[in-house]
Amino acid sequence: MGMLTEFKAFAMKGNVVDMAVGVVIGGAFGAIVKSLVDDVIMPVVGRITGGVDFSNLFLVLKDGATAGPYLSVAEAAKSGAVLLKYGSFINTVVTFLIVAFAIFLVIKNLNRFKREEAAPPPPGPSEEVLLLREIRDALKK
Repeated sequence: MGMLTEFKAFAMKGNVVDMAVGVVIGGAFGAIVKSLVDDVIMPVVGRITGGVDFSNLFLVLKDGATAGPYLSVAEAAKSGAVLLKYGSFINTVVTFLIVAFAIFLVIKNLNRFKREEAAPPPPGPSEEVLLLREIRDALKK
């Protein structure tokens, strides 16, 4: 079997194709979650905390060409300062928590659907119950 034939067989296996689809969908989902965090959640959190913009929180480790104080990450980066950007880290942690929670909800619902599919239908009434019902109905007449 030639190398090209082996590669084709490998690449066309269901697991590889499914994984590729998952990676593409995951990338798109990541962009949606990033927008949700940056554009929806963090402004609300910033408003609650008194207007703090987490993406602009930083600590200057070494001044750049022009000495601080710097009003923004962009200004500090432009001067060549070395920064510890802990605000970006906070945004990343919030993004991770949202993604983890969303995946948890998806897996939880998938497991619920699997359990519903696998559950056998409830058994009907036993022979004794059917016989007792017939006797009851006959006595009522």
